[in-house]
Amino acid sequence: MLFGIAYRMLGSVADAEDILQDAWLRWNDVDDPVDNPRAYLARTVTNLSINRLRSAAVQRESYVGPWLPEPLVSSPDAADGLESSESVSMAVLVVLESLSPLERAVFVLKEAFGFSYSEIGEAVDRTEAAVRQVGHRARTHVQERRPRYPASDEERRRVTERFVAAATGGDINAMMTLLAPEVTTWTDGGGKVRAALRPIHGADKIARWLVAVLSKEEELSMRFARVNGQLGVVLGLGGSVDSVVAFDLEDGKISAIWLVRNPEKLRGLHWADQI
Repeated sequence: MLFGIAYRMLGSVADAEDILQDAWLRWNDVDDPVDNPRAYLARTVTNLSINRLRSAAVQRESYVGPWLPEPLVSSPDAADGLESSESVSMAVLVVLESLSPLERAVFVLKEAFGFSYSEIGEAVDRTEAAVRQVGHRARTHVQERRPRYPASDEERRRVTERFVAAATGGDINAMMTLLAPEVTTWTDGGGKVRAALRPIHGADKIARWLVAVLSKEEELSMRFARVNGQLGVVLGLGGSVDSVVAFDLEDGKISAIWLVRNPEKLRGLHWADQI
């Protein structure tokens, strides 16, 4: 639970693990008995995450190209655990990035973990009424921007298989049939590897760009994976993980593509494990 709070707040596995380490040190220094350890630790992790977000704001403003969350990758057949929750999907995490630290904290504690507004108020040092208002504002913001009709695993697998076939085969026409007209692609290279520095819009541009990028690498391998709880793709090159791709679907078409290439966000992934 504590990792889930920190990861949803920060979008970074490494930062979430740092927060848990700091929380453990604080817990270890507590002398008096704690009546509700769950609430105490959730409050500690939440406030540490809020502070980390505020200090990271300047860094993200100067980030090279689009900033995307560090992906959580598991086997394509994984069906439970942190990664299976819709609240940890790439689509939702990207929306959470547009919220203030307080809004994000209230949304995560309420929507993902079911804390009451009274408990959240104590955690963030606000009145219950104020937290309820913040929560309503955050929930409305997320609902307006998250996918309205979540796709089933069966539909995701069908579309993802066709995407891999079109990309590896260099088939622009096949790729075009998979993309919604208003599709957008974000690529996160962090200034460390080649990536588009701005979002790419439109099916034609994206189809040509994807086919050009993915089909020209003869040694590029693709494997299915569960990326933040939803079926996606891991790309390998030279025995290492090169990229992680997540999709959003609407009416059977790909409406959004997130491609994470920043090596710092992939350092915990090993190609030998993606089998």
